[in-house]
Amino acid sequence: MRNLFVSLLAIAVLALPAAGKTPKKVKANENTNPFLTEYTTKYKIPPFEKIKYEHYLPALEQGIAQHNQEIEMIANARQTPTFENTVLALDNSGETYNKVCAVFVALNESDATPEMQEIAEKFMPMMTAHNDEIYMNEGLFSRIKMVHNNADQMGLDDVQKRLVEKYYKKFVRKGALLNAEQKEELMKINQREAELELAFGKNVMREMSENVIYVTDKSQLSGLSQEVIDGAAELAKSRGHQGWAFTASAATRLAVLNDADNRDLREKMYKLYTSTASHGDEWDNSENINEILKLRTRKANLLGFETYADYACDAVMAKTVENAEDLLMQIWWPAIKKVDEEVADMQKYADAHGANFKLEPWDYYYYAGKVKAERYSFSEDEVRPYFELNSVVKNGIFYVANKLYGITFTEMKDAPKYNPEVTVYDVKDAQGKHLAVFMTDYFPRATKAQGAWMNEMQSAFNYNGVEERPIVYNVGSFNPPTSNSPSLLSIDQVETVFHEFGHALHGMMTQVAYRGLAGTNVDRDLVEMPSQINEHWMLVPEVLKNYAKHYKTGEVIPQALVDKLIESSKFNQGFMTTELVGAALLDIEWHKLNWCDNIDVKAFERSVSKRLRKPEIIEYRYRSPYFKHIFNSEEYSCGYYTYLWSQVLEADGWERFQQEGPMNVNVANDYRRYILEAGDTEDAMTLYKKFRGKEPDAKALLRLRGLE
Repeated sequence: MRNLFVSLLAIAVLALPAAGKTPKKVKANENTNPFLTEYTTKYKIPPFEKIKYEHYLPALEQGIAQHNQEIEMIANARQTPTFENTVLALDNSGETYNKVCAVFVALNESDATPEMQEIAEKFMPMMTAHNDEIYMNEGLFSRIKMVHNNADQMGLDDVQKRLVEKYYKKFVRKGALLNAEQKEELMKINQREAELELAFGKNVMREMSENVIYVTDKSQLSGLSQEVIDGAAELAKSRGHQGWAFTASAATRLAVLNDADNRDLREKMYKLYTSTASHGDEWDNSENINEILKLRTRKANLLGFETYADYACDAVMAKTVENAEDLLMQIWWPAIKKVDEEVADMQKYADAHGANFKLEPWDYYYYAGKVKAERYSFSEDEVRPYFELNSVVKNGIFYVANKLYGITFTEMKDAPKYNPEVTVYDVKDAQGKHLAVFMTDYFPRATKAQGAWMNEMQSAFNYNGVEERPIVYNVGSFNPPTSNSPSLLSIDQVETVFHEFGHALHGMMTQVAYRGLAGTNVDRDLVEMPSQINEHWMLVPEVLKNYAKHYKTGEVIPQALVDKLIESSKFNQGFMTTELVGAALLDIEWHKLNWCDNIDVKAFERSVSKRLRKPEIIEYRYRSPYFKHIFNSEEYSCGYYTYLWSQVLEADGWERFQQEGPMNVNVANDYRRYILEAGDTEDAMTLYKKFRGKEPDAKALLRLRGLE
């Protein structure tokens, strides 16, 4: 997942001054707020050890004040508007503001202590209000509009025109064409929505960290790996309990659902997770969902759209809700048909082994694993010892990046870190030139949000002789090392490592001059393609044998296991696809509503399931009360489907690598040039076709998943 930065086009640190005189910077001294001085660290990595809780809000206030001065200088400049004194100046503005926002967003997701959560309650509304003020600044928009309308006469090149067009559309979508009364209403909507989204995420995080299953009978742990059992024992001890403790965090939840022989434990885990933030108590997100959707609908209406779904789809490759739904339904029907076959196989296995019950949702993962083990003669426990996290990183994702693109990764042991578990790398290109800083943060914490994501603390910039390279990070929640073993991953977790690193490559390898077009600042429909296509290298035999080595013996994974992994890669794709497409369709259905009365969240989900004929044994990948992609921010709201849109590009694009060779450097060079380096310098489909040589074929995804 690309965790999109909630800031002005995700821009980072100021490299060139805006039009007019730049506000004076504070000189450093022992008591200076670190955000208010130049970072003196190598590559301008934030000096985390100096940043205290009390620094955030004062830095944000001063950053907003400085940014407002810069915006006013641009908006009120006497010179005729040009690309340089208006659009480029805006793209480069907000140094302090973006510095503090970048660090805050990173830590609020990965280290959301009670202190950070308290800060967030003030920080997020301030950030929202500031962005609104920028996008509704009439003087600023007037100058951008003038540049937009006269781009041809100004002799701008295509990339400059692209940046101008992007800002113009962004302003229009943020309300620049509304009258004063409408702007005031929209600002109130945005402010309230930010508060509700923050509350939504806080409820989910609290539920995930505080809701625990305690086990005192060791016999209930049958089937679980020793690593999982040891981790559960350590968690119980840390919470003052005897025995073992399990939360619904991804690594623990999937371990229980996949491996626990005890059906009652599986049922408890499934219900614990699927009832997250929906208990009817103070942490229930139902009211937040209703109010968020009402606000989004009103926003869409103000901006000239019938529904929020229409508003969301208008800005991306799909263009219309109908196009998005058409793509999803092409995948949905083959997927649920495949589910029927998968469930029948599982029920047959269960019956043959004395189950004497009809399979329920909490049985799906378990019996899928049993059928997979029987069909392909291997289990997760058999392969997990070959997937040690450090090897997956250094001998897997780094190996591929070096072979295809020539880049290298050197650990910076003395670099600042926001948490001791973070590892920092200096990334260099084939000529030895610094390309990026890359950080990894892979283990769960009570203060860390669930899931995995990529983001940036500094964007790329290269203009007029001044260059800055990005600071990119990957975050995950994988099995931590225990006293008995290192961090050992499931095959799904290995896939996640490769996925998030695909996003990281997109951010690190950008060669775009302007921040607003650099790296992952692309259409949401495209942003997941680099991450998803990167997953494929995990099973390329040359790569797999390089990183999949037994953590005790160093033995390379046997060829027989490699063959089985590849053969089984299409197993259970009906379930995986139905789970994902179902969530995407649920997202769209929520945002198609022209909202009136409060709706019962559970009843609405059931009605959507019934219309779609969703198999009862499969739950949405995320039920609404913990669907953070769409209710914790607007970035993926009515946009979860873009994972599938990107997967079509991924599947079709991967077919070129399959045809010409997965380690073919010539293909990789095209992919690097038109996808990884190009950012948003051209229309996303244009760039894709330059790489692929043709339009994408939607059936490529069905072929890839064995659904056709």
